Amino acid sequence: MPTKLNKKIMPGLYIVSTPIGNLGDMSFRGRDVLKQADIIACEDTRVTGKLLAYFDVGTPAISYHDHNEQKVLPLLMEKLTAGQIVALVSDAGTPLISDPGYRLVKEARAAGFLVSSIPGASAVLAALASAGLPTDRFMFAGFLPGKTMARRKILAELSPLKSTLVFYESPKRLKDSLKDIFEVLGDREAAICRELTKLFEEVRSGHLSELEKHYRKADRPKGEIVIIVGPPGVTEVSEDQLDH
Repeated sequence: MPTKLNKKIMPGLYIVSTPIGNLGDMSFRGRDVLKQADIIACEDTRVTGKLLAYFDVGTPAISYHDHNEQKVLPLLMEKLTAGQIVALVSDAGTPLISDPGYRLVKEARAAGFLVSSIPGASAVLAALASAGLPTDRFMFAGFLPGKTMARRKILAELSPLKSTLVFYESPKRLKDSLKDIFEVLGDREAAICRELTKLFEEVRSGHLSELEKHYRKADRPKGEIVIIVGPPGVTEVSEDQLDH
């Protein structure tokens, strides 16, 4: 039986997914947890503050990121020890996916506190679903390094994997990264997913050689970008082959 919304939740740590662009993707349950929480840990209180105001959530928020983790993590653990409800969000999407927070989850679990994930929007999964490439096995590698040598080293390590590869990238580095991906991984099928769930959402697919050429000549794109690269040697499979 489905659990009713607005039911009083237990004290503990709740990892709450938020929209990656379209505010309509905020779940009823996620909003309910944010309203019931005693405190919300977020990357940037200004960004999360806009989301909370839109959904009429009055819960106080505290900034929690890699640079202040040593100071804030003990405070959040004190809240949990006091029997309070702590919600963890990122600026957008599912927390801990290329975002800070895993140490808080680790310590909360080690201390025996309830830890619950409130699923929702994820740029990784949205891009995979839209790319038209194999999704049965994939590797999320986060952001590639900004320097060429380090980037190519990571790509060389990923090259033997027989899985779809997923990267986050900034518009500023897209051209350079595509060049290195093409040269290191070869001319695989790929997709560039941009501004997912937003007004100007775009998914451009093709071989890496085609995509590298397109973005090399085009103006710098805007918005959040996810690069999906298919596994080596992807070919069409007939229905007869699937049956056997």
